[in-house]
This record gives sequence, C-alpha cells and structure tokens, in this order.
Amino acid sequence: MSRITVDIDLNRVEGDLELQVDVEEGVIVDARCIGTLYRGFEQILIGRAPRDALVITPRVCGICGTAHLYAAVRALEQLAGINPPRHAGHIRNLCLMAETLQSDLRQTFLFFTPDFCHPSYAGHPMADVIARAFAPFKGRVARGALEASRNVLKLVAIFGGQWPHSSYMVPGGVTLPATGNRLLEAKDVLARVRAWMEQDVIGDDLDTWLAVPSGPELFTWLESVPAHRDGGLGLFSRFARSIGLHTLGRGSPHLLSFGLSPTPNGSRALAPGFFNGDTCRVEPLDQPRINEHVSHSWFLDYPGGRHPWQGETIPDHKPDARHYSWAKAPRYSDKVVQTGPLAELRVGAEPLITNLLSAEGDNTWLRQFARLRRATWVLRSMQETLSALGGCLDEPHFVDPKVGKWPDGQSYGLVEAARGALGHWVRIEDGRIAKYQIVTPTAWNASPRDSQDQPGHWEQSLIGLRIPDIDDPVQVGHIVRSHDPCLVCTVHFIGQARKTYACV
Repeated sequence: MSRITVDIDLNRVEGDLELQVDVEEGVIVDARCIGTLYRGFEQILIGRAPRDALVITPRVCGICGTAHLYAAVRALEQLAGINPPRHAGHIRNLCLMAETLQSDLRQTFLFFTPDFCHPSYAGHPMADVIARAFAPFKGRVARGALEASRNVLKLVAIFGGQWPHSSYMVPGGVTLPATGNRLLEAKDVLARVRAWMEQDVIGDDLDTWLAVPSGPELFTWLESVPAHRDGGLGLFSRFARSIGLHTLGRGSPHLLSFGLSPTPNGSRALAPGFFNGDTCRVEPLDQPRINEHVSHSWFLDYPGGRHPWQGETIPDHKPDARHYSWAKAPRYSDKVVQTGPLAELRVGAEPLITNLLSAEGDNTWLRQFARLRRATWVLRSMQETLSALGGCLDEPHFVDPKVGKWPDGQSYGLVEAARGALGHWVRIEDGRIAKYQIVTPTAWNASPRDSQDQPGHWEQSLIGLRIPDIDDPVQVGHIVRSHDPCLVCTVHFIGQARKTYACV
C-alpha cells in the first residue's frame, strides 16, 4: 500500500504554519500541524515593565491586535485590582467587536467562498451564480465585503486612534473619551454596514434573521423568497451543502469559549464556558484547568501538561519524527478542544447554532456558517453598545490607578478574539515581568499531539478524509479554511519519485 506525504504551507496563521498529511489509497491516515516559525514574544517581554506588554503584544498578530491589547490590559488590571469605568468598557468592547466583524467578513467572502469558484466545480449547476457573487475582486458579495470590512474598522480609528497595533487601552480605562460627534460618526458607519449586510448577505432584516431559532426553520427560511436564497449567506449555505461540506471535517467535540464583551460586574454578552462533547453540557469556565503540552514540540520537554503560570517556553529544536512543531499543545482538562465562532455561540447558548450542532455535529459548513451567524450577532450587539455608550458620555473614560510600582503576583486576561479563545498569563516580580505566556486560538485549533499522543483538533478534522483527486485536494482547503487561516496555501506532494504542485 503506497503512502504519499502531502505538505501544505499555510501563510500567516498567527505565524507560519505547515500542514502535513499522509495519504493511503486516497484517504488521509495521519496529519501533523507544523508551526514552522519561532517568534519569541514571550521571551521578549521578560524583564520589561508591565505596561510594555500593552505595546508589544498587539504586534503578535496584525489581524487580532485589539484582542491581544484587551487581554494584556485585563491581566494588569486584575493584578492590581483596577476596575475601569463602564464608559471605557463600552469603547473597548466596540473596538474588539469591530475587529471581529471585519475578520469574519473578510475570512468568509475573501478567503473561504472564493474556493467555490475552483475549476473542479465548473460543471456545478450553481457555478455561474456563485462566480457572480464570490469571484475574487469581481464578485458582487466579495466586493461589498471588502468595502464593508474596511469601513467597520473606522470605529477603532474613531475611538482608538488607529488600527492595527493600537495602544489606546490602558490600566484604568482608555486614552480617548467618546463624544457626541464620535458617536454619530460611528452610528453612521454601522448603519451603512448593516444596510449592506441586509441587502447583499442576508436578504432580510437583521432582527428577523437573528430570530430564526432552529435548523428546520433555517432551511425553510432559505427557500422562502429569492432574496434569502440568492444573498451571500443563502448562496454560501446552498452551495456548501450541495458539495457535502456538512459531512466533512469533524474534529474534537469539545468547545471552549472565553465569552464576548466583558462588563464591569464580570458578566458577558455571551457567556464563557466549556462545552463537554462527552456529556453535551456546558460547564462553567475553570481557568486553572488549562494546560500546555510540549511532548511533540520543539521546546525543552517537561512531563504532562502545565498551566501557563508554571509552563516554560525554552526553544529546543529536535530534528526527529516525534517533535514537529514550534507550537505547543494547549488542552482543557487534558482534552483536545476547538475554539472559534461555533464554540462561542454554542457555549453562549445561541439557539440556532445549538440546534444545528445537536442535529449534525461539528463540520466544515457549520463552522463557517457559525462565523456568518456571529458576524450578524456582533453587528447588532455593536449598535446596542453604541446606544449604551451614548448614555454615559458624561462619565469618566479613565480612572487613574495610581500604581507606582506594580505589585508582585500573577494574573491573566481572557478575551474572545475573532478566531476564538485568547489568553495572556503574566507573573510580576519586583515590578518587572518575570513570566509571560500567550495561548492563541490557533494554538488550540492547530496544536500538535500532546503527551497522551492525542492529535490536535485540526489534525483530527482531517484524518479519515477521502480525497477524490490527490493532485487537487480542494476538500483539504475547505476544511482548513473553515478554521480561519489568514492567507491562501500552496500544496506540494512528495511520493514515490514524483513531486507535483497545486493550490487549494
């Protein structure tokens, strides 16, 4: 039985990532997610002043800089017992949601749906209408998504000064207050984005769409009027299911979310938690149950998994078959989890996603559909948050924490970034950073094996996949992109004295 090794280079997935799969008789029998670039942000921070994290960590990822800033500032505020005013909280949440919304729109219509225009689908009955909607830089929905995603980021500029790599969140609040003029400008931006989404993506009123509660009612809604069928959402769902994406890419059944839009009283607009796939129940989030394994990573080994406060990030490249990634393997109670919009909405008990997951399990279509569902949910939440911000313009946007020297201790900041659960863990000694650990959403999803030899979630979602055309494995691209990698990937095959190239 011949085995072909397939190497997939994934560019800018919160760092460089390569996916390597072994194929026998047209079926993927093994998969390895390989983080190919060591960056060292956690080492860069050691010995620095705590506030330096507010400038350095947003540079970890250009597309998620607001999320990293939010996690960093929450870690410092928790350490020093600082409670920012609600004026600042609304601004922070608005900017984070703006970053999430632009990411969801770009990922769906600029990275995922262009694959529907792949030559292998040229004979599909929907090929022409799909091309008119989703063709890169030409499709009606693709062009609209490019403009809408650019416009929504204006909110970060309005309230935070710039995007990406912003630094407007500080312990105690934000650097710039909201004003009536800024509020009006932001409302205008969101009104235009909502109008585009209602016309070109949903084909219906936003509130009517968000009231759809279950899978059967969703499929009835999709076919009820032409505007629903032929909007970006309808075309995506109809085509994706017609090519079987709802049957592909099942990975870990366990879901992790850190919750959306924290408030001063500790609650969230969408609750954090852990969906236990064994019991199909949501459990309260228990931060100490998070640990990281390095048994298959290029770091100095330690037994089992360690909580980020006890973990170490000491490079130790070992050129052998067991160790294959610069990424660690985060686990929750030693379970492999997936994170992202599907996890966020299911843990938060959003009715439609809860019903679909129960009926069909996690799959490639549902992960991507959940991203669109979240985009619409976030848009409405942003408008509601703007209204709440308008009610506290006269309140302070910053409360001086009066911290001369930062207290010794350890703390953490957890936020829900565009791709899922993001955490920063920090330890301060003698007023300086003694340890800083970051666990990103892609670390959860694209982790290597752990000390129990459990494959990571991406690896699990690919094992068992049948590839009809080994020279053009478009199904691999669909599954990988449903987890939101940033850019296109180039695939090359190595096996039995031949080497060919393809793009997916």
